[in-house]
Amino acid sequence: MKILGVIPARYKSSRFPGKPLADIHGKPMIAYVYENAMKVSQFDKVLIATDDERIASECNRRGMSFVMTSTEHETGTDRMAEVAEKHEADFYVNIQGDEPLVSPDTIESALQPIISSNNFDVINLMAEISDASDLVNSTIPKVVVNESGEAIFFSRSPIPYPKSKRPKYYKQVCVYVFKRDALLRFASLARGAIEQSEDIEILRFLENRMTVKMVEVHEDSVAVDTAADLEVVKNILTNRKKLK
Repeated sequence: MKILGVIPARYKSSRFPGKPLADIHGKPMIAYVYENAMKVSQFDKVLIATDDERIASECNRRGMSFVMTSTEHETGTDRMAEVAEKHEADFYVNIQGDEPLVSPDTIESALQPIISSNNFDVINLMAEISDASDLVNSTIPKVVVNESGEAIFFSRSPIPYPKSKRPKYYKQVCVYVFKRDALLRFASLARGAIEQSEDIEILRFLENRMTVKMVEVHEDSVAVDTAADLEVVKNILTNRKKLK
C-alpha cells in the first residue's frame, strides 16, 4: 500500500498573496507544514504541489520535494488530482499548506480508517467547536454526520439549527485522505450548485453520492487566511518555545 502526502501551495491567494512563503520566525510557512508531514511514518513520500516558480525556488533551496502543477486549477483538490495522474499511489493525503501548526499525530488520525475499513472515498477530520466565534465565522466550514460517522453536509453557516436543543457543533479540520479513483473522478465532475453556493469543494463528493468518512480529533489547528491569522500562529509558536 502506497501513501503519498501532498501539500498544495499556490501563490496567488486572493486574501493573502504569497501566503506559502509568509515568514514565521525566519522560516516560510510552507516549510513548517512540510517538516510536520515528513514526521508521518506512513508516508512513502511527501510532495509540495505548486504552480509558482517562487515557491519551487524555495523548495529547491530547502531540499523540499515538489511537483509543478497547472495554474488553471479552481481548487486544491483539482491540484491533488493532477498529482494523482502523475504519481501513482493507493492513497493521497492532502495537508493544507496554510496550516503550519497541524501535528503529525493529527495527520496520522486521518489514516486510521484505512486500516479498519475500505468503505469510503474520502476521509476528512473534524473537531468539536468550543469557541463561539468559530461557529459564526464563515471562513470555517461546519459539518454534520450520520450515525456511521459519514458526512451529511458541510456549510459555512452554523449547522444544525438549534430549534429545540443545542447540539454539538463540529468544524472541518483540513486534512483529507483520497482514494486515487475518487480524486480522478472529482476532477472529471463539474462544480454542482451546492458547491458553488457554499464554496466548499468537498461538497462535490457528496453531490455525486460519494462517501466522506469523518474522524474526530481533539487537537485544533489554525488556518492562515489573513495577516491577522499569521500573527496568531506566530504568538502560539512563541508561547510554545517559552514552555520548553
